[in-house]
Amino acid sequence: MKRQIALIAAAISLAAMPALAEDVSTSDVYACKDIVSDADRLTCYDAAVGRLKAAEEAGEVKTFTRKEVEEVKRDSFGFSIPSLPKLAFGSKDESGKSKSDELKEVTFPIQSIGGRRGALVITLENGQVWEQTDDKGVNPRGQKEARIYQAALGSYKMKLDGGLAFRAKRVK
Repeated sequence: MKRQIALIAAAISLAAMPALAEDVSTSDVYACKDIVSDADRLTCYDAAVGRLKAAEEAGEVKTFTRKEVEEVKRDSFGFSIPSLPKLAFGSKDESGKSKSDELKEVTFPIQSIGGRRGALVITLENGQVWEQTDDKGVNPRGQKEARIYQAALGSYKMKLDGGLAFRAKRVK
């Protein structure tokens, strides 16, 4: 009988683990700082950090540095990824409103330029591939760097070595 109760208790605790991991956050740790009693505060910290560590080990929680988030933003520049802003760090201006950490332009070294004038395909060293979408006669002659920036209505423009700006879209 005791063995059956122990098995049932173990099964219940294992079933509850994913639910605990989904609800864990750093706010649980921060909430402990306001507890007056040293012993109660330490107990709170131990429990909150234990839940956070268990969730991390279970793969339910992952921490990212600002640098890692910025690298993802640079690598995904030109693609629409609606959930990406959720990874942004919350910075606020004087009025308390969130400041946008949105990336507006990037510059990358060019690996190769293909296609013909008015229909260029630019492959960057980081693996991104961009296509020209207007018919401007940009002459590809050994350019080394592409500057890509946001333009009107969600479009993008590109300049090769500071030359003529032309519209482009990211394809890879």
